[in-house]
Formats: sequence, structure tokens, C-alpha cells
Amino acid sequence: MQDSYCEIQLPFASSPEFLENYTNASGGIRTGLLMEHLDSLAGSIAYKHMLGPDVSKLPKDAGFYIVTASVDRLDMLTSLYPVRDMRLDGQVIHTGKSSMEIAVRMEAVGKDGTEKTVMLGRFCMVCRDARTHQATPVNPLVLETPEDQTLFNLGEVHRRRRATRAGKSLSRVPPSSSEAEALHSLYLKYGDEQRASTADIERVFMGDTRLEKTMIMFPQERNVHQKIFGGYLMRLAYELGFANSCLFTRDHVTFLSLDGISFARPVPIGSLLRLTSNIVHSASSEQYPALVHVWVHADVVDLDTGTEQRTNDFRFTWCKETGPPLKRMVVPKTYGEAMQWIEGRRALEMGSEIRQLRKRA
Repeated sequence: MQDSYCEIQLPFASSPEFLENYTNASGGIRTGLLMEHLDSLAGSIAYKHMLGPDVSKLPKDAGFYIVTASVDRLDMLTSLYPVRDMRLDGQVIHTGKSSMEIAVRMEAVGKDGTEKTVMLGRFCMVCRDARTHQATPVNPLVLETPEDQTLFNLGEVHRRRRATRAGKSLSRVPPSSSEAEALHSLYLKYGDEQRASTADIERVFMGDTRLEKTMIMFPQERNVHQKIFGGYLMRLAYELGFANSCLFTRDHVTFLSLDGISFARPVPIGSLLRLTSNIVHSASSEQYPALVHVWVHADVVDLDTGTEQRTNDFRFTWCKETGPPLKRMVVPKTYGEAMQWIEGRRALEMGSEIRQLRKRA
């Protein structure tokens, strides 16, 4: 496993000139840019696993290429404040026939050399034949230590969980009885105009939370395969989702987790890309006065026909850590929106479960 290890040093605290390129409007770090680096790091790790630890550059005739299939999760464990030097690192922890799971980590490095984990995440990369574009085998992992075996077993758990989650997708099976009951309760309380007008929380229809941007994809953002870099798309989606969350909560929000990204197809250079975001679930908890789950879709627009083709789905969760409970509730109108509402509910429940497990650990 250690043969695929890679790291990136980001001297935010020790180099004010370097920090200037990453500073956000609040004086902190642009999280979307860090996500872009994590995707680049995951790609480097995957190629290093396939080409060997001594590789210094990508050969032109490798016979294969690697793409990001999905991002399972990215969880923010602690604040990026105060600004400190950062190290992004990771390695391959699991391999299948043509896939690799890559664990990545972001650590803050103090002046005294102490390290604190800020973010953890998992990328799923797949290997394709350069000529046929079909799946091609990846190098199997050699497990040398008990720690290697533990990480590999964890990757196997993640693989089975992905399969289980796909089987429970609302595009395949109906919602559970408890989910249907929660949706019905929401309808009874906020669906009817008369009831909604007497509630102490403002009703906001999901369709009214739509926020979008349309952009031309320039070659400066290309990857080694001459397509638009996936990390750049992650950053665009993150920034749009953040803006939508701020508009919905009418306040500044804090990034909590990236709950999943799927990459359906590459985005060509020169294409017209439409990013569309919606708030699909909102809630309050004891720990967070406001929780907002945002779904961002990326579509390539065909200028000749006006049709759109889905390329990516991004799902994020933002929160407010202080202040009064959220007084706005997103409500679906259509059956399709209701399914998105349930998916958002599942994401918030999963995030809460993960945070509880980490707290107990």
C-alpha cells in the first residue's frame, strides 16, 4: 500500500504569498480549491499504483487511462480556522478487478510539528484500456502488515455498502415505511396552504430553491485525457451549492460533508456546461441549528438541439454551528422531488451516524 503513497504540501501559514491564492471572502481557505487538489491527488495515487512507485511522469503509450468513477464521501472533521500549513496525502487501500479505492486525508500541521486531521475522504478510480475504453485489470495489492489488512477489509466493507446502497436506490425500490411516514407528515404539516400559513416555520417549495450557472468549458481546465478536469467540476459545484445554502438559510454556512459524487461521462473542452442546484432537505439538530443538503447536477448542452446530457451529480451538506434553529423548511411538490427529499434525509442520517461513530471512537 505504501508504494502508492502521495502527498501535497500547502504552506498556508508559512507563506503569505501562497495563502493569497486560496483566501476566501471570510479570510479562511477556499474549500472548493482543496477538493480540486484532493481529486488531483487521488489521480496521482492511482497512476502511481499502476506504474510503480518510481514513476516521475506519465508515459504517452501506457495503454490505459484512469478516471474518477465516484467520490464516496469527504467529511470535514474540524474547522480550517485558524489558518495553518496543510498536508494532503493518501494511498490505495483496496483494489477490485479494474477499480481502486483511494483514501485521502487533509492534515493541519502546527508550528510545533503537531498534526491534526481536518478532512477524510474516499475516491473510487477505475482503469480503462486506451484503445477499447473497456475495463482493464489493475495491479492487486500486496498486504504486508496487519494495518494493511485492516485498511483492505475497510475497503471491502465500503464496496459491499456501495452495492447495498445501489440496491436500495429510490430509482429501483420504493421508500421504506418510515420514510413514507415522514414524507406524509411533512405533507400534512406544510403541503396544505392553510396549515402551512399557521406553522411557525416558513415553507419553501423545492422548485423555488433552484439556482444555476452556465459556463463554457475552456482548455485551461483540461486533464491529461484532454477532457475537463473532474476536480475543477467539483469546485464549481461546491461553490454553487454553497451560494444556494447561504441564500436558503439567509446566513453564512459551514461545509460539513460531501455525501457523494457520480461521474457519468466526461465533459468535453469547448462544451456548454449547465450546473443546477436545489436544496433537497433541511433540518435542525441538537448539534447544528441548521442542516442543509444540496443536490447539484451538471449537464452538457447540445447547442444544435438544445438537449442536455447529464455528466455529474454532486451532493453536499452544509450547516450552521451556532445561532437559533432554522426557521425555513424545504417542501417537495412532485413525486420526483419527494424522492430527492428522502435521498437528502438519508444523507443527513448517514452523516449523523458517521459523526457519532467517530465521537465514540
